[in-house]
Amino acid sequence: MLEFDVKISAGDLYDYNLKHTFSQPINLIAEVLGVVGCAYGISSGQPMAIAIGALLVVYLPLTLFLRSSQAAMLPAFRQPLHYRLDEEGLTVTQGEMSESCKWENMVKAVSTSRSILLYTSRVGATIFPRKQIGDGQSALIQVISEHLPPAKVRIRS
Repeated sequence: MLEFDVKISAGDLYDYNLKHTFSQPINLIAEVLGVVGCAYGISSGQPMAIAIGALLVVYLPLTLFLRSSQAAMLPAFRQPLHYRLDEEGLTVTQGEMSESCKWENMVKAVSTSRSILLYTSRVGATIFPRKQIGDGQSALIQVISEHLPPAKVRIRS
């Protein structure tokens, strides 16, 4: 059994939102089109192409930042979350509320330079900020790797 207490910050939410959003091909295509539009506008001297390209490049990261900042102010993120991983799965507790997810229902586990993300649904993940779990990272990765099939685990140390 492994347990952590974590306080999710706006930066942690932004990191998750960036990873989740840019793992979808359509969002990557939009960013590439924005860069191409800027390059075309600069090379051809067309300010409108530069403006449209810049808008495409800046819009998504900026809206994700604003959304993450707003979400961090919600009551759910004001108090620390208590995570418990055991043979059954993951249990998240905050105050008197508790929610569990069995290992067989978990979608995948991925990582960023800032967090380890354990997806409990297609769009929802449990965030383990690396700074807060500190030395527990290797134990966390081991527990996840033992309970999820290798195809579902894409975590870099």
